[in-house]
Amino acid sequence: MGRAEVGTPKYLANKMKAKGLQKLRWYCQMCEKQCRDENGFKCHTMSESHQRQLLLFADSPGKFLHSFSKEFSDGYMELLRRRFGTKRTNANKIYQEYIAHKEHIHMNATRWLTLSDYVKWLGRTGQVVADETEKGWFVTYIDRSPEAMEKQAKADRKEKMEKDDEERMTDFIEKQIKKAKSKEGDEDEQEKYTELKRESAEEPLKLDIRLEKKFQPESILGKSALLSKRSSTEVDEKVFKKPKVPASEPVRSALDDIIKLEEAKKERENRKDYWLHKNIVVKFISKSMGDKYYKQKAVVQEVIDKYRAKIKFLDTGEKLKVDQAHLETVIPALDKPILVVNGAYRGSEALLKKLDERKYAVSVEISRGPLKGRIVDNVQYEDVSKLYDV
Repeated sequence: MGRAEVGTPKYLANKMKAKGLQKLRWYCQMCEKQCRDENGFKCHTMSESHQRQLLLFADSPGKFLHSFSKEFSDGYMELLRRRFGTKRTNANKIYQEYIAHKEHIHMNATRWLTLSDYVKWLGRTGQVVADETEKGWFVTYIDRSPEAMEKQAKADRKEKMEKDDEERMTDFIEKQIKKAKSKEGDEDEQEKYTELKRESAEEPLKLDIRLEKKFQPESILGKSALLSKRSSTEVDEKVFKKPKVPASEPVRSALDDIIKLEEAKKERENRKDYWLHKNIVVKFISKSMGDKYYKQKAVVQEVIDKYRAKIKFLDTGEKLKVDQAHLETVIPALDKPILVVNGAYRGSEALLKKLDERKYAVSVEISRGPLKGRIVDNVQYEDVSKLYDV
């Protein structure tokens, strides 16, 4: 049967169908071709061009998966930035607007299995603030544009200037206290007393002591008036009293600030969306292979294209090639060796020193390299994993 002629109702109906969205099950991401029905999709999968695309994908699946994932994430974040800005928005609402565009990248072609996995990844990488409610996941865009960064820098400078004013006031008060103490010392030096000496040892000692009548203020002012009158020394003590620094707030030195800035810089450089490393122990958390492998521990023998790994199960010795989305890190016992797989100290070997279950974080001590002996606190569970003992 030939194609419908131009201008006929059949031709217009076909054009309208091709323009709108079709079923996702009949879409081929590698060929970027949308089929209208099951028969058309079956014919497409048997075509020579489709087979060539599959051979290309089989050569480097990680490369294509990374490309599709990046395109999907860039499109989603661009829509979030332009359409909603920094407002707290339902993640599914943004996704529905994104897929309304016919030529969008489908999620089943990315490395994320569900929209929830993608939103969690955005939160871990610091691109959005993600929170889960009864109505689903909500995201808030974190604006890191030059304009927003400059505005934040101005606010920080203003806050620092206010702190400098407080420090100057504290210095002024300390100077006033020192000045008051020096005046008191001068008055004490002016009143000099001589030593009592006898001119002759035979003469009797005579003391001429004149006692004046003591002034009784209670008889004139009354007791209540005397108690309400404050002395000038009490006023001076209250005016020139040095503000106490709370003991709970440690004083930070310039070296601490430099270390904090260096760690923040390394965090930005070493924070990646892939975390697999060789010789770490991981846990298989997917049920796609059945209950046999579910929550079984394995060791990573080889990393393939950053996002995939060849693992060997510790109990059975069987080997599989899996994506990192099906794995999670393993936290060992205290004082056991671990590897930092993501973040500022990525790739560093360390010892587990402390476990904070409330914050889902650990404290580690770097065991090798130039930073050996450094204690790093508040490292998230997903950023460290147990090292395999050969």
